[in-house]
Amino acid sequence: MSLMLMAAALMAQSVAPAAAPTGGTANTAIGRWATPTKQGVVEIRHCGGSICGTLVDSEGIRANSDLRDIYNKNEAQRSRILKGIEILRDFRQMPWGWDKGTIYNADDGGTYKATITVMDSDTLNVKGCIVWPLCKSQTWKRIK
Repeated sequence: MSLMLMAAALMAQSVAPAAAPTGGTANTAIGRWATPTKQGVVEIRHCGGSICGTLVDSEGIRANSDLRDIYNKNEAQRSRILKGIEILRDFRQMPWGWDKGTIYNADDGGTYKATITVMDSDTLNVKGCIVWPLCKSQTWKRIK
């Protein structure tokens, strides 16, 4: 098989997210989630026919409740308080989770294409991409 065909085959396999291993449903994403970085807490809720997620806590917010969105690419939004900002939005429900949404990263002020895969009732795989295949994934755990 030529190198080009192998690359095309790998890309085709990698485009679709994996199905939830234990049969989780897309609605399983609703709730509060601990992120692996900066002890973040994101609350995911229904927003119309989609879901959205709000940053409700982090080590930075605990240290300074007035922490601002200073890295936002939109200068007009740099004075907004980080606690309570919507970081997940505009997702489409799929059998395995949520797709075609966006995630905002306050650390660099960027908004990225995102997918949320329900791994089980207490685990999400959240992936943000600049462009495919330049993506970063995190495992979020449900807060009970």
